[in-house]
Amino acid sequence: MPTGSGYRRQLYRDDAVVLRVQKLGESDRIITLLTRRHGRLRAVARGVRRTNSRFGARLEPFGHVDLQLAGSPEGLGSSLHSVSQVEAIELYGKKFLTDYPRYTAASAIAETAERLTPIERDPSLRLFQLTLGALRALAAGEHSGGLVLDAYLLRGMATAGWAPALAECAVCGDPGRHAAFSVPAGGAVCPDCRPPGAAHPSPATLALMSALATGDWAIADATETPVRRECSGLVAAHLQWHMERALRSLPLVDRREI
Repeated sequence: MPTGSGYRRQLYRDDAVVLRVQKLGESDRIITLLTRRHGRLRAVARGVRRTNSRFGARLEPFGHVDLQLAGSPEGLGSSLHSVSQVEAIELYGKKFLTDYPRYTAASAIAETAERLTPIERDPSLRLFQLTLGALRALAAGEHSGGLVLDAYLLRGMATAGWAPALAECAVCGDPGRHAAFSVPAGGAVCPDCRPPGAAHPSPATLALMSALATGDWAIADATETPVRRECSGLVAAHLQWHMERALRSLPLVDRREI
């Protein structure tokens, strides 16, 4: 199919996590996808809002799908691809659609994944695997949705180079578990480097942050609610400081079950 840009639209396959859907016209949708091999991209799904659509139900947020796309993987021509085929691998969203705490956590995960991939078609296999794993964990329900979200945020920041220092001073690198935490300084800080206004979280809070960053769920699951809430506040503050803007979905996360 020749186009005005002088190239023929290619057909190619990839698997992806559905991050977001938007209405387009009367029957179409624009689907924002985080793909395994081609990074974040947007694609038009024609006719998926019609009741007789062959694959409309497969293109809902938080699903893991296998797609055939029409477009240029190299970024030539239109930034919008077209979905020509889609098969469901696992529709995680259906497993927590009526569970508000887990649904809002998934929404924050999807928005964060989109923000951490500002350039379309820039592959990030690590972030794709993290996002898929977080949605799988929410669907399994083995851990608190708030803990899964905070673990994802900490590990996502690590992929972007923003991981907070937890095992050493963020300023001088002095090893050890320090008592103060400064978001502008980059994490935990020693007494000599502690800036004015630094927070003084409980040792259990910093231990929880370390456990979530490394996947030590035995420690994380055993923490008390006040510790989890303090941890969530520090993680959110650190993330939004580096993003330089707030996440719209983060204030909506229901953390009553943490």
